Amino acid sequence: MTTRRSFLTKGAIAGAATLAAPVVARAQDAPIKWRMQTYAGSALGEQVVKPAVDMFNRIAAGQMEIELFYADQLVPTAELFRAMQSGTIDCVQSDDDSMASPTEVTVFGGYFPLGLRYSLDVPALFNKYGLKAIWEEEYAKVGVKHISAGAWDPCHFATKDPINSLADLQGKRVFTFPTAGRFLTRFGVVPVTLPWEDIEVAMQTGELDGIAWSGITEVYTVGWSNVTNYFLTNNISGAWIGHFFANMDRWNELPPHLQELVAVCFEQSHYYRQHWYWAGEADLRVNGPKLQLTTIPDAEWATVETAAQEFWDEIAAESETKAKVVAIIKQYNDVQVKAGRPYRYT
Repeated sequence: MTTRRSFLTKGAIAGAATLAAPVVARAQDAPIKWRMQTYAGSALGEQVVKPAVDMFNRIAAGQMEIELFYADQLVPTAELFRAMQSGTIDCVQSDDDSMASPTEVTVFGGYFPLGLRYSLDVPALFNKYGLKAIWEEEYAKVGVKHISAGAWDPCHFATKDPINSLADLQGKRVFTFPTAGRFLTRFGVVPVTLPWEDIEVAMQTGELDGIAWSGITEVYTVGWSNVTNYFLTNNISGAWIGHFFANMDRWNELPPHLQELVAVCFEQSHYYRQHWYWAGEADLRVNGPKLQLTTIPDAEWATVETAAQEFWDEIAAESETKAKVVAIIKQYNDVQVKAGRPYRYT
């Protein structure tokens, strides 16, 4: 009869043998390789995407590798969507607006005028107010997987000459996003489209008078603080909406655990950007050595806020989907205002 002592002894020996057996985790013979291009140039990309890609490649441990390319390295930014849709590029980090997405939600990508005040508004709108489902549906229609959305910095003017009133914007040639440019023409701004890497030279040659592309963190990080003198504290929007996308066929070919790993690493990237920008915006306003701050008085800036509401209504009239998104943005902001501090206050 097996005694309790012998059972435990034999069980322990068997268990020890099992634990001692080496576990061999061999990477597959042909790792999956993706090519990914970001809207960001190399200096900015070091912060806003490279850490997440490096993290993914380490954790994937040879099963999959993402090769990262910066702005315009494979295709011009305005052709990113088409290149991803066709499979020339597997994955993209961009806003909808910059990559010329042919969807109903494109106008809301980048900086939708005065629709957001803080970076946390973006994940709240996508995850709690239904924008995520709308984006997923719109991109699935055109063969693209919308992986996730996140916030970047607010949008401010960085200029050669000081901006102290709306009148100072008249005739200024400004590099900005398509939708932001469309809105800013109401105040005499002349939007200019150029390759991202040409902006610094265009400021030096006088082709541009200013940049409305980012917050102050990015102005310093990419070197634009070397060719501008002033930073306007009033912002066009409180946060940029950017996304990670993938070619739908490439996404569907991934095993579930790699799909989840891609999503988790990109979500971590969104979180990293939130605190990197949030800290940088305040610190560089106070301690940045190169740019002088200017402000348009609140009473005058209220004209811009009123014009933004009118702009939203114009956008809503263009399609049912756009109307649905505008209604959500209005509902969200109404709740924030009624909630009071710290959500919204004058």
